[in-house]
Amino acid sequence: MNYSAAVDFILERTDYERWPGYAYANRFDLRRMEDLLHRLGDPHLSARSVHIAGSKGKGSTAAMIAAGLRAAGHKTGLYTSPHLLTLRERISLDGKPILKRELADVVASLRPHAEEMDRDRTYGELTTFELLTVAAFLHFHQKGVDFQVLETGLGGRLDATNVVTPEVCVITSISLDHQEVLGNTIAQIAAEKAGIIKPGIPVVSSPQAKEAATVLRETCLERGARLITVGSDISWQRISSNLSGQSLEVTGMRGSYQLTLPLLGSYQLQNAATAVATLETLDVPKESIEVGLANTYWPGRLQIIRRRPMLVVDGAHSSDSARQLKEALEQHFHFDQLILIIGTSADKDISGIAAELAPMADSVIATRSRHPRATAPEAVAGEFARLGLRAEVAEDVAQAVAKAQAKAGKRDLICATGSLFLVGEVIENVKGLRPELYPQ
Repeated sequence: MNYSAAVDFILERTDYERWPGYAYANRFDLRRMEDLLHRLGDPHLSARSVHIAGSKGKGSTAAMIAAGLRAAGHKTGLYTSPHLLTLRERISLDGKPILKRELADVVASLRPHAEEMDRDRTYGELTTFELLTVAAFLHFHQKGVDFQVLETGLGGRLDATNVVTPEVCVITSISLDHQEVLGNTIAQIAAEKAGIIKPGIPVVSSPQAKEAATVLRETCLERGARLITVGSDISWQRISSNLSGQSLEVTGMRGSYQLTLPLLGSYQLQNAATAVATLETLDVPKESIEVGLANTYWPGRLQIIRRRPMLVVDGAHSSDSARQLKEALEQHFHFDQLILIIGTSADKDISGIAAELAPMADSVIATRSRHPRATAPEAVAGEFARLGLRAEVAEDVAQAVAKAQAKAGKRDLICATGSLFLVGEVIENVKGLRPELYPQ
């Protein structure tokens, strides 16, 4: 099996990232994962695990934790989603994506077992995300990792990653997202995220809204899990920032840390404090924590990809993350005019995103990514029009980038946002990268 065939085998299945609108509890059954993993020798049990759920900051926090573990000398696997440029980014080992040959090999190993399960259909059909998750576990097992840092794909309770007994559970900031799947209130969504909490296993929580904090606290009490709360047990303070990153001081359970973080945005300071609390729980030395966070790489989040004119990309896809983006642009950048390139997914709060970003935008270009869930650019433009801001329409990302660059003066800022799918395509376009195309 070659790489192309492996990708086809994974993506020919039901992929809920690409086609939303389903009954969560009716479609997901962890027995599918447990069955397939058992047939493969339970590879997910061979490494120590860190399990991360939340609405915002999961990926950044996971990347920081993995970097800290690597700095301490631990061979570390990292499993995240979605990806920016290639499917292989989702499964990385010591900061490097799985090779094409390696992904082909692990898919070839799991394929006969998956096909046998499909014929039996005892627990339903395996999904794209489930196969990717099993591929990650198998790869990490074959490479003999010490730690595997696992980001949930959606929710937590029924997520495909929820088959491990981790060393520590991490819950990042919870907000309204995927309401059609996880519930319409913060409390309902928090209950799904809290599904990763295991009896007796410590939990690190980012600062939460009152409703979410209550759910997490009660779940930890029920399951005898120690709760470490960032903001009370752990505190942080920003020291300085420039376009290369930020410096901060985190006061943890074992003392204080002077940290340099190569990521922009005040919300990343909160993520850094969450990562520090997690790494302390894992007894990672202070020096390793400081070195690891200083070497964290997490693209697509307030990332500068061109400086003349300044072009920044950010994967903000909710009203909350759009507000954080707005604050970060005001904090870190000085510009005459803001030219906004925006494209969203159809299940997102487009009106909420527009309401946050419209007041600071001087020009808006609405477009769409190749993703099948992408919102029609006319619909995106309509949301800005309702706010009194006329938006141009570009049929694809290449056209949008060209329009923005034609408009931009030397002191203007171009910001592309709305979804990670859009961000990935902007990076491809600006850097001249060949896209990795998938069957529709």
